[in-house]
Amino acid sequence: MTRREAWLTAGGLFLIALVVRSIVASAVPFPTPEDTAYYYGVARNLVEGRGLVSDAIWSFGTPPLEFPRPAFEVWLPLPTFLAAIPMLVLGTGFHAAQVGTVVVGALVPVLAWRLAADVAEERGLPAGRARTLAVGSGLTAIVLLPLVLHGVLPDSTTPFTAIALAACLLMTRLAGDARSIRPGDPRLLALGLLFGLAALTRNEVAWLGLVWIFLVWRAADGTAMPGQRLRLVAVPAAIGLLVLAPWLVRDWQAFGSPLPGQAATNALSVSGFDIFAYQQPPTLARYLAQGPGWILSSRIEGLTHNLVSVLIVPSVPVGIVGLLALPWVGRARALRPLVLLSVLTFVATTLLFPVSTTWGTFLHAAGPVYVLLIVSCLVALDAAIARAGVWRGWTRPVAWLGPALTVFMAILFSVGILGYAGQAREIERRYAALGPALAAAGQTDLRGPVIADFPIWYAEGMRREAVALPDEPPASILALARRFDARLLVISKPDHGRWPAVLDAGGPDTSCFRELPLPTPADRAAATSLRGTRVFLLTLVGCP
Repeated sequence: MTRREAWLTAGGLFLIALVVRSIVASAVPFPTPEDTAYYYGVARNLVEGRGLVSDAIWSFGTPPLEFPRPAFEVWLPLPTFLAAIPMLVLGTGFHAAQVGTVVVGALVPVLAWRLAADVAEERGLPAGRARTLAVGSGLTAIVLLPLVLHGVLPDSTTPFTAIALAACLLMTRLAGDARSIRPGDPRLLALGLLFGLAALTRNEVAWLGLVWIFLVWRAADGTAMPGQRLRLVAVPAAIGLLVLAPWLVRDWQAFGSPLPGQAATNALSVSGFDIFAYQQPPTLARYLAQGPGWILSSRIEGLTHNLVSVLIVPSVPVGIVGLLALPWVGRARALRPLVLLSVLTFVATTLLFPVSTTWGTFLHAAGPVYVLLIVSCLVALDAAIARAGVWRGWTRPVAWLGPALTVFMAILFSVGILGYAGQAREIERRYAALGPALAAAGQTDLRGPVIADFPIWYAEGMRREAVALPDEPPASILALARRFDARLLVISKPDHGRWPAVLDAGGPDTSCFRELPLPTPADRAAATSLRGTRVFLLTLVGCP
């Protein structure tokens, strides 16, 4: 492939991906899930001049617990910066915030194309088959459901996917020249920049670093001087740390520590609701008290979730074929960094965060794995079609059958985006209807924030301060209400742990929660969106 053809192919894939993601983005009017709403809300506050703050307190493990809440006590800021840039020009609406993610998301199919082209070159495929494999991988990445969906949501998933893929492609090239690389090699500096950007996106940058260390060790093959190995590792690490350093200083000033406060304690969660813990935070003693059986079963559940719910179901049938072929296809040198990154990420989230991963830990780091499965699937299909052609004596090339199948099936299953867009519209209508309903019920001038089961959605949908509802007894919620001077509890989902069932069952302290009947809106859509929403007034005088 000539350089001109390569640039035209990359540009064509980028433009098609940009159009597809722009159309999908226009159908998603509200920031769902809640982490998306968080990144968007902080970006809006930043553009409006309020700084890096949030109107929602969703975790209580890192002080200071105050409003406005300093943002990113657990998560990292690059997705917010990516959302804020177009918002400076286009306004603070959600669609403006999606622009940065849409553009970065359109790069992912280009990176998938380049990765597949490297594999085709390594396997010595004929030019036609190599071109078909590479372009087919890019086209499949354009329409694969999880890559499309996360490609329109301003959260950490898409930026991390693009950065990790770029780093893996660069690491392959650097590893091939490991013995001759000088410390000032621009590619080595670029790798350090990618490490720094990844560190501002997700904590899985640690696995990227381990991959590079492993590749340096393998590439040297025991003959390089120790100093050369050290330079190959130290230079990108130093550049990455230099990029990350201002953020570490900011965290130190805002939270008293440069480390992500609650991220480590998530490993001790025994329930997904532990991320909202207030008076009953995760502890090692409580974790170990669950017993060996639970400790084992939680990891089996985490493995099943990561494998089936995250990888296979959203990418059917590409993911199934890709996984089955991976032990064979994954031996390619061009895929080695991506295979190592995927395995490390999967194993770490399964074994270290078995409970938290069922709430999205692996999901938001799985973008590179989807691309790996696409390439693995198409390599397997290419080989199968070539063998069938020899067996049947075909005289015309039919390598296009593999990409045609994966693109068609990916488009077929991507209709699930319509359901997701409908859910986003429903949530948008819920908060549009909730304000007038509260006003009609006489709740127009409440002091303090609201306690809510979806505090980030409430904060962004109502433009009001909110704190998370812990899965703890009523006495704990009353203590939380006193801490923040909250007088209202809003529950939108009927199964938020023990809430609201604990109030319906009655018992100690439940008399301090008085349900507030909400008038039914005349508009049918508004009434439907509020169905199941329950509001309680909190009585703090004379209660525990």
